[in-house]
Amino acid sequence: MTDTAERAAPASPASAAAGSGRRRGFLSRHRASLLIALGLVAAVAVAALTGGADTTTPMDPDNAGPAGTRAVARVLDDKGVDVVVARSADELESVPVGSDTSVVVVLPANLGEVTVERLLEHTDGAAHLIVLGADIGSAEALGAPVTPSNVDLGEGRDAGCVDPLFDGLTVEVDSAPVYEGGDCFPGDLGALVLRPRDGLLLFGAEQAFTNDQVLRADNAAVALRLLGQDRRLVWYVPSLGDLSAGESVSMTSLLPRWVFPGLWMAGLAVVAVVVWRGRRLGPLAAEPLPVVVRAVETTRSLGRLYRRAGDRAHAAAALRRAARTRCAERLRLGSRFDPAGLVREVARRTGRPETEVARLLDPPPGDPGPTTDRDLIILAQALAELDREVKGP
Repeated sequence: MTDTAERAAPASPASAAAGSGRRRGFLSRHRASLLIALGLVAAVAVAALTGGADTTTPMDPDNAGPAGTRAVARVLDDKGVDVVVARSADELESVPVGSDTSVVVVLPANLGEVTVERLLEHTDGAAHLIVLGADIGSAEALGAPVTPSNVDLGEGRDAGCVDPLFDGLTVEVDSAPVYEGGDCFPGDLGALVLRPRDGLLLFGAEQAFTNDQVLRADNAAVALRLLGQDRRLVWYVPSLGDLSAGESVSMTSLLPRWVFPGLWMAGLAVVAVVVWRGRRLGPLAAEPLPVVVRAVETTRSLGRLYRRAGDRAHAAAALRRAARTRCAERLRLGSRFDPAGLVREVARRTGRPETEVARLLDPPPGDPGPTTDRDLIILAQALAELDREVKGP
């Protein structure tokens, strides 16, 4: 009874006041983060309940799908930022851009050289020009000659810099391009943030702004801080129709994302099959023929092949090589004979001049050899006559 009464007894006024103070302190410290999270959750819920996306273009503020950015645009609008969407270069040039305006560019792979020139010229007076997910072509066109490397950021990456825009925040996306020489969110291959010059910022983790990944880690805070710096925000979605004649976009922007992983898997599968079949078949092995082939048949077959190919020089070389071998055997010079010594011995045995014997058995490198079938027959007859002289007494 006593234990039950003690457990049921109300807490003292002092402890209740302390607990209430701790809750108020926690709420005051994290009020901004809680409000941002609640706002984004509400925006995603409203976008899902309003009947789907007005467009299917990725990174478009009117796209309520997973690849869209309607949630971020709605929250920015609720925070007092005037968001203006331009879906072509002409629409962008019709929107006034001043010192109180930030311009964010998505899908930079759709930008051509002429489009980039028009973009830079029109946004020259803007407070900030932000490019999300710039690849090697668009980065070079924007004046940042770097080679982005695509890395996996599934475990998140801390800001690691003192920039008030990103200080203390963590970005978490599946993968993103990083840039050498960047400052915030650094890694081994580069950073997510690169500032080639004043007023221009390249941010690699464009997926952090999409509806399906904006609630991961501190992606929401990064998006709102980066895009909410000024009173007006011009959201530029480049169109392929802005490209001039002769311009083209990169092949990666026209292919679906699964193509390159599929190609890698296909290549690995081919290599695996080659290794498997190679190990299964093993090295080549010499085996005896199941039938006996007479030497004369082999000689005639080779002759027909040489004649069909028209390679008289090769045929002449084969005839001379066989004649030298027979002469060395008849003179007992062994299999490893000296060509010059063979010529001297054959000349001594036959009584012919060494120059004549050398011209028959081992002509100089510059000798053209027989050029017609008649010349080849004459050479064969001369070698046969020489062989008979060496064989005779």
